[in-house]
Amino acid sequence: MDPQTYMDVATVVTKLKMYPYFDIAHYTLMCIAVREDVLPQQGSSTPSVPFSRKHPLSSWLSSMLICFAGSIIANMLLGEPLITPFKDHQSILTATAVWYLVNYSPFDLVYKLAKFLPVKLAICVLKETQRAHKVYHGVLVAAKLYPSSYLVIIMVGTLKGAGSGLMKNFDRLIRGIWIPGNNEILQPSFATKASLVASIVFLCERLNLIAVPHPLIYFGIVLFFVYFKISSVVLGIHDPFVPLENLFCAIFCGGMWDALRRAASKEPTKEEENKDPRNDVIKSKDEKKKD
Repeated sequence: MDPQTYMDVATVVTKLKMYPYFDIAHYTLMCIAVREDVLPQQGSSTPSVPFSRKHPLSSWLSSMLICFAGSIIANMLLGEPLITPFKDHQSILTATAVWYLVNYSPFDLVYKLAKFLPVKLAICVLKETQRAHKVYHGVLVAAKLYPSSYLVIIMVGTLKGAGSGLMKNFDRLIRGIWIPGNNEILQPSFATKASLVASIVFLCERLNLIAVPHPLIYFGIVLFFVYFKISSVVLGIHDPFVPLENLFCAIFCGGMWDALRRAASKEPTKEEENKDPRNDVIKSKDEKKKD
């Protein structure tokens, strides 16, 4: 592509308005995530009565919290009212309409259509474009309030882009689900990691550490989000950061030293202990003594 054409496309993407198409794509994916997350609670992958039929109020409130999770958590950190995201009646009505269609459309047409691969890919592209927009504006807001607090800026940008993951545990409580061992802090998703990287890039841009025009940086972040989301949907590549994380942990978090210590002391691993035939003999003797 010609550099000038690329720059023009990047400028157009930077100036895109999120409402209504990009927001609708976001609301659709969030409502589908809530709908599919209630299945384990009912003990079957195909429950006879969907959760939204039994508890429509809980389903609606849960979906709204997930749809506006990034703004709610960011407001909490910045000392602003948590209910501020709900003052926009237009956004609430749009999200409610999407929630209703996802859960109550005739013959479940909207849900099935959104799960159809070509449609799902189009929705994901719109959603990831909106994610880049949220991260950038989160960095802008935090930078105006705390211009010298780089950690705060990065945190707010990350939460704006991937707040639904951190809201998930509280959101599940509303639906009667409590899984404390499954949260975004213990097991960060790719969306959270990617939003963190994007926040750092936008912060470096503000600090003039990256000598590249803003439209190109913004468009590059959008392509980054879109590419890996499509790879996740089509190819099943859910987290490309895992190899880098494993390497980092091996070098800086003691993994390499633990391996050297085991090699030096010749301590058997758990797998080797389980495979040792002597353990079977010892176990059989213990069982005979008990008898």
